[in-house]
Amino acid sequence: MTRQLAFVESPVQLLNVLEWAHTQDSGGRTAPSTGGSADATPLTVVVLSPTDPMSRGQLRRMAQLARDQGLTVRWQEARGGRGALVRTLRELARPLRSAERVIIGDPFSRYVQLLLTLFAPRHLTVVDDGTATMEYAAQLGRGERLVRWHRKGSLGPRELVLAPVTTLARRKLAPTRGRTVEIFTSLPLEAPPGVTVTENAYAWTRDTFGPPLLTGGADLVGTSLVETGVVDADHYARVVSELARAHGATRYFAHRRESAEKLHRIAVETGLQVVRPDLPLELIARRGPIGRTVVSFPSTVVHTLPLALAGTGVKVAVIDIAPEWLRATASPRAQGFLAGITGTAAHEVDRLTTRAAHPADRLEFG
Repeated sequence: MTRQLAFVESPVQLLNVLEWAHTQDSGGRTAPSTGGSADATPLTVVVLSPTDPMSRGQLRRMAQLARDQGLTVRWQEARGGRGALVRTLRELARPLRSAERVIIGDPFSRYVQLLLTLFAPRHLTVVDDGTATMEYAAQLGRGERLVRWHRKGSLGPRELVLAPVTTLARRKLAPTRGRTVEIFTSLPLEAPPGVTVTENAYAWTRDTFGPPLLTGGADLVGTSLVETGVVDADHYARVVSELARAHGATRYFAHRRESAEKLHRIAVETGLQVVRPDLPLELIARRGPIGRTVVSFPSTVVHTLPLALAGTGVKVAVIDIAPEWLRATASPRAQGFLAGITGTAAHEVDRLTTRAAHPADRLEFG
């Protein structure tokens, strides 16, 4: 019988399910292994496979790491063409009904929302998948409908069709008298009423990998803010060039959603070595080699890398997103949300600012 069921759609979600399982095991409450002790609580991970090759490749490698830890991993071609949705719902109906706890990584996922509307668990755990956790907690606390922060305010045709699912899912993602909700996170957030927040300190990552060999220079961490329509592509390319010069960077770690065209432009214009990681950056950095300084745009890694690299001597810095970089079509909430990520970064993370938009302006420590 499946007692604990995790749904993951990205490599980072699977990494944080591993971190959650490690915390449960270390805390003496429930063991993640499917074998061994008679009182172990089985944990099955269902990979709702995405379609893009970069994510699929990382998920394949993360799935093997999870199997090495004794977890059962089930690969589900949830988006594999016509009839995939119906087939997935049919195949997952039994394990969902028997699950005491369901673990998810993206409360905004339409797929996960649909599953939860059909089968509501007694216990729900939400693990980090980027900064979505912060917005989920804030919207849940305010009683708002669940909308990704970079989306515009008005509902499109697809959102209107799915609005009933989203409304019902919001109730299924909230605590009730018969359901507990836990957020397992490395991000600073205020717990919504009735929700338990458990710290993710990246203990499994530190115990399993490293410490890394440090190189003499700096590494830059890319972001998909251009691809999501938030940041202007020209501003982004210019700032990457400035950061590379200012910090003597040699490598650019690409986000898995960055386009090939943008990455080609960065490589040509900056001379940086563009690296497409085969695992989440927390694991890549912990295994090494890694620069003595890691510079990132506002993203989850300004919270996770200091934890994963604790005690290694690596310095993490975050660059502010100036209002001038934003596209006219960006969500009105974008600037405040990105500023919140930067402003809540760990105290040991340096904060970098840039003076507006002129190419001659230089980067400064804030």
